[in-house]
Amino acid sequence: MIELAGVSVERSGRQILADLDLRLSAPRIGVIGANGSGKSTFARLLNGLVLPTAGRVAIDGLDTRADGGEVRRRVGFVFQNPDNQIVYPTVGEDLAFGLKGRDVPKAEIDSKVDQALDRFGLNGFADRLVHELSGGERQMVALAGVMILEPAWLVLDEPTTLLDLRNTRRVMDTVLGLDQHVLLVTHDLALLAGFDRVLVFDGGRLVTDAAPEEAIAAYLGIIG
Repeated sequence: MIELAGVSVERSGRQILADLDLRLSAPRIGVIGANGSGKSTFARLLNGLVLPTAGRVAIDGLDTRADGGEVRRRVGFVFQNPDNQIVYPTVGEDLAFGLKGRDVPKAEIDSKVDQALDRFGLNGFADRLVHELSGGERQMVALAGVMILEPAWLVLDEPTTLLDLRNTRRVMDTVLGLDQHVLLVTHDLALLAGFDRVLVFDGGRLVTDAAPEEAIAAYLGIIG
């Protein structure tokens, strides 16, 4: 369960988000809104990348301010640009990075990396240089690097914006096949078909919380 109680976020005296009271437990949740509406800041609240100026954010009872390390174990985060989170030059090294930080034995790391390569369609990529991969391949590496840590929640901030249609479908097919709870921030409304719940942000406020069809209609009315 994700819970936000009385949450507001300010930066340099400007209010980014205001008066958020929300509980989230659905398996597939979409987040939409115009640029500057606060949706990316909202997403970053959920794993402690952004802390609230006021109020409380809790993930399965863990406070993002007091329990930041454990929250980040439970909430994986995928950025729009995979280059913002890929650390090492080769695919295998990058996938192993997070596991090494958790003191996982080497034999187990090697096994988990092999499983991740297979699961995310990256067989034969262990020694490939990340900078030589296509945008879609790099996004799959970024996703695999998050999922190898087995989070309970996966938050994705516009992960398909830089991808062509083929790679968008590949990434989304993979994401929707996961067992984890998924929260997707996107401008691509077509990706929300079949989602359980969609949140619409406007001017730093949550203005609609509904099923996809109703939420999308409300959003189109805003930008209309």
